[in-house]
Order: sequence, then C-alpha cells, then structure tokens
Amino acid sequence: MSDADVDVAIVGAGLAGLAAARAVVAAGRTAVVLEARDRVGGRTLNEDIGDGKVVEVGGQWVGPTQFRLLELARELGVETFPMHVQGKNIIEWRGALKRYSGTIPRVSPLVLADVQQAMVRLNRMAQRVVLEEPWRTPDARALDSRTFATWLDDRGILTKGGRELLELTVQAIWACEPADVSLLHVLFYVKSAGGLEALTDSEGGAQEARFVGGSQRVSLRMAEELGDRVRLSTPVRRIGWSGGDAVTVGDVRARRAIVALPPTLTSRIDYDPILPGHRDQLVQRMPQGTVWKCMAVYDEPFWRRDGLSGWGMSDVGPVRLTYDNSPPDGSPGVLLGFLEGDHARRAGLMPPAERREAVLDVFGRLFGTPARSPERYIEKSWAEEEWTRGCYGCYMTPGGWTSYGSALRAPTGPIHWAGAETATIWNGYMDGAVRSGERAAADALRALDALPVPVVA
Repeated sequence: MSDADVDVAIVGAGLAGLAAARAVVAAGRTAVVLEARDRVGGRTLNEDIGDGKVVEVGGQWVGPTQFRLLELARELGVETFPMHVQGKNIIEWRGALKRYSGTIPRVSPLVLADVQQAMVRLNRMAQRVVLEEPWRTPDARALDSRTFATWLDDRGILTKGGRELLELTVQAIWACEPADVSLLHVLFYVKSAGGLEALTDSEGGAQEARFVGGSQRVSLRMAEELGDRVRLSTPVRRIGWSGGDAVTVGDVRARRAIVALPPTLTSRIDYDPILPGHRDQLVQRMPQGTVWKCMAVYDEPFWRRDGLSGWGMSDVGPVRLTYDNSPPDGSPGVLLGFLEGDHARRAGLMPPAERREAVLDVFGRLFGTPARSPERYIEKSWAEEEWTRGCYGCYMTPGGWTSYGSALRAPTGPIHWAGAETATIWNGYMDGAVRSGERAAADALRALDALPVPVVA
C-alpha cells in the first residue's frame, strides 16, 4: 500500500492502545492513536482533591505479580506506594459490628470453613483451564453451560453465610451477580490471576499498592512519549477495508488497525464489510460490569486514630466493601466504597442525593458519626460513560467461551483486537491491558513484515 498515512492505526488511548502504539513505534514503524475522549487513560482517571493530590475514579491498584504493568511504570518513572492496611478491619454482619485483625473476618467458623473449602475447589478446577484457549479446557462445555450461581447450588455450600460471602466475592471481582457469569469464565479469570486469593487480597494480592500521582499517570507518560501521534477528541465511527493491505480507520489510511476498546464497544463501530457473525455474536455475550466508585474526603483519616485500617465489609450494603484511599502522606483522609452488581444497578436509578446518603450511611455505620459529614463527596459510574459503558471489565455469559471464544483475539482482515478483556494473564486488569496492547502490536508487526514492501512513486 503506497499511499498509507501510517503503518498501524490504533483505536483507543487507554493503556492497551498506548502500549500498542509504543511497541509499534519502538519497532521502527509508524502509528497513530485515535481517541474519542479529550484525554488519554481509558478507564483510568485521576480526580484532583487539592494541593496537587489526586484520587482515582477508575482503575487504581497494582499487585506484586502484575509484572508488566510494574515494569512499564518503572520505565516511565511512575512510583507506587502501599495501600494503608495498618489497624483493625471491621465487618457489619448479622446486625453487629465486629473488629478483627488479619484477613479472616469474625464470622462463624462453620461459614469460614465452608468458604475455604469452596475456594480450594475453585482454585483446583481453575488449574485445568487452558488459558490461551479456554474452550479447549476439559469439560469446557459443561463448565460453560453453568453459571457460578448454579455451581453454588450444585456443590452444596452448607451455610447461608458462606454463600453470601462468595456472592460478595463475585460482585467485587466482576461487578455482576453469580447468576450472570459463566462458571468457565470464573475459572479462567482465577487462573489468569494466579489464584482466587490474588484477586481478593490486599497484601500480596491485586489491591496491594497504588501509583504515586494516580494510575492515569502511566497513560499520560506514554502519551507524552508518543507526542502528536495521539489524536484526542477523534471518535472512530467507521472502519473499512476492501481487501489487500488497505484499511481506513476514521479519516486515517493504514496498513493494519488495532481496536483497543471494551468488547461491547467494538460492535458500535460501523465496519465495511460488516464483521463476521461469529465475532459480533461473541461481543454480544461480553457485557460490561456495573459499579459505582464512591469516595468521601475528610480533613484527616480519623478512623486511623480509632485503630481502624479503613477496610470494611457489610452484609447489608449498598456499599459492601470499603478501603482507606488516602494519599501517600495520609492527608486528606479518603474513604472509598464500592457498589457493585445489583447494588450498583439499583443505585444507578436513584437520584444523586439519595445515592450519596445511602453511601454515607454505610460509612457512618462502619466508622462512626464523623464519616457522615465529609468535606467532599466523589462518585463515578462508568456505565454512564459513552465511551466505556461499564466497569471494571466484562464477563462472559454462559456458552460464550465454548461457542465463540476463538474470535476474541483472532484478527478480522487487517484488524487486530486488544484491550484488557483479551488478555490471558491478569485478564480485565491494567496489567492485562498493557499485555494485550503489546500482543496485538506484535501480531500487527508480524503481519506487516509479511506484506510486500510499499512502492514509493
């Protein structure tokens, strides 16, 4: 193709798209990134809370086994700091508040044993999953025909409390309900992260650390490197190709394209020719999760004086989990609460003032009267975002993996697919997003190397 503007046109300036562009440029090829928003970062976004300090209203945490994201942050000069975990945790359970140390909440030993045996079984089952091709997992069809809810029913969870804790785990990880998600997808996700504990724990797990200055800095630094190769406020509404080596992405002519968007958004682009039915049917089975991320800002983290870590859990809700989300120096104090799954769906129908009151009511019950009167309240629902439509990521509904999974990463003509949901390691997380962009770039570069050398007139 002699009249191409660039070798690779990339749709989306989140972590995946920027990582892809960075890899393409590092290989000596030309690239452009087209981003619909007026900013970079995708589902990472910093919110200024004064004095040069920020909180993140999108993805924020990094764990010790998320090696690629940590390595990239070091390359870009973005440091991390540990989550605040000192002090006792608090749980609201069966109408009572209980404080405890460590990771094991103060609930019935029978409930804890019930949950532990279920986690052991899930980890053992997850080890059998074929990460690159989950549909080739032994008994894949049977696993993919069941939801996590039916597995809970069939496996005989002994206690109501044990079931509630596992339901909360699903809400916290996938921002959906156990009846929504394929059992095979749960097992794939667990193996992708290296175990269920890696997904749920703070110390040693996915919530261990945050980025100094906010997670969006990683994308901002990559965009600085790429310079005018990144074009903001440029939504791509059409991608066309007519065979051969040509692809038109918006107004850009390229030799290959990388679409680095949440799967459900990829189907909202007009393709010419239209996408194969197999690919389009796939993304119809990959809905985004639903979560409200809510933060209350105080002049200080007063709960620390009371010997509390800020980590809390409630069996009432609508906030089920809380964290201390204060800046590295502990000032101001910030409490973070999540509404997920059905709690988030219902919250989305509430007037803002009613939703705020419901969140602060949970903070007040867990941490006392001062928690009801923050200096500032911040909330974010990515389901309301035109260019995201949900968070944290997507989940696969029953039958999705075994019937359509082969279309997830397979190129469509000159189009390659990236995004955290296409990753095999740390699927759905920032680390997975970076890996997916670099994998798609490698695929596109191999395809370019196989093409005839362009003839320059």
